[in-house]
Amino acid sequence: MPRNTFYSDYDFEPVQDGRRPNDYRTPFQVDRDRIIHSSAFRKLQSKTQVYLSGEYDFYRTRLTHSIEVAQIGRSICHFLQEDSEYLNHEFHVDSDLVEACCLSHDLGHPPFGHGGERTLRRLFQDIGGFEGNAQTLRLITDTLYQTNGVQRGISPTRAFLDGVLKYKSTFSERAGPDNHYIFDIQRVYRDFAHAGEPRLLGEQPDGAFEHLSSLECQIMDWADDTAYCINDIVDGVRAGFLTMERLERWAAREGLDAETQPLFDAFINDIRKEQLEAIFSIKIGEFIRACRLAPRECTHSKATNRYAFKLAIDSESKRAARFYKRVALDLIFRSAPLQQMDYKGDRVLEDLYRAISDSYFESRKPKSKILPEQAAIWMQNAGDDEVGKRLVARDFLASLTDRQALRIHKRLYDPEYASIIDLD
Repeated sequence: MPRNTFYSDYDFEPVQDGRRPNDYRTPFQVDRDRIIHSSAFRKLQSKTQVYLSGEYDFYRTRLTHSIEVAQIGRSICHFLQEDSEYLNHEFHVDSDLVEACCLSHDLGHPPFGHGGERTLRRLFQDIGGFEGNAQTLRLITDTLYQTNGVQRGISPTRAFLDGVLKYKSTFSERAGPDNHYIFDIQRVYRDFAHAGEPRLLGEQPDGAFEHLSSLECQIMDWADDTAYCINDIVDGVRAGFLTMERLERWAAREGLDAETQPLFDAFINDIRKEQLEAIFSIKIGEFIRACRLAPRECTHSKATNRYAFKLAIDSESKRAARFYKRVALDLIFRSAPLQQMDYKGDRVLEDLYRAISDSYFESRKPKSKILPEQAAIWMQNAGDDEVGKRLVARDFLASLTDRQALRIHKRLYDPEYASIIDLD
């Protein structure tokens, strides 16, 4: 076991008596390595972050975003160890664990970004909808490894499992929410993460994130916010979504308040300097140095140091993050080109779902063998279990990259497309 006394055997315990190698790596390094070498992680290179994957080589994908989040997360750990009076060489937040959480945080997201997530949520509403974070949990615990027709998870440690468990309420507990939940069948993993502590279960009240989430999960979340709100802004300027003229029209329309106006003025000045990447790289460092470690008392703080401390962020950096997110949402995500891509992704996924439904849901024997061999076997194994069949369909659609979804859609619906070279 590692000598880091911040963690105990409670944190290292793998889920459901999982097997762990006895080698030179720490348990958290094993968690991280299993994620990095998975096919689901590689698929992130062809999944939309903001712009459709493959449309331009320069812009970020889910994979490059996840790598950036992991780097920021590790840097936060290193900064806290140097800065915090509560940490030292033998008592510190494990950067390998945080890296594993960061690399995994988007693992379950479907093709076509958040638009694809909304589509799958609508199509599978009757079996718990779809939530990207819940699907990440499903991969890690149940489906990441697929060999000889058998699916299984990576036997994550309790600390890693809890680090990706950003939301603790189930779909049913929140009465059919739009997002921010786990699937009902994942309650067992939530119970394991908290060893059945009843006060950490059930629906999350408003503002409870920092109380119900582990320290590593909070670091991952701030690292994600940092990468998202800063790097997506840089991509937005490069892509021409954030021009001086559009920003000024937006500011005039929005009527910025006294808190937001200085941030807007500073952003305009940054764009004028034409050194945006260098300037915003400095801002990443500022967001990292905005972190502080603070003691907390909660229902689980006596069981693990992961709940004995929380991540505190200075208010100025929080205001800046909210401002950049607002700009990105209004001028990038709600722009006509991205809304058009969302519409196309919605149409593609709905068409694929309809083809799967027509072929597999109405009878035990498929009308058409349109699923790849492994997915077809799982569909066959579901037999007459309609919910089981729909879970197979949901997992399959969520696993597709943007390009895979578009290729299969062309093969099914484009009369002039007849390529059989691409076999996925």
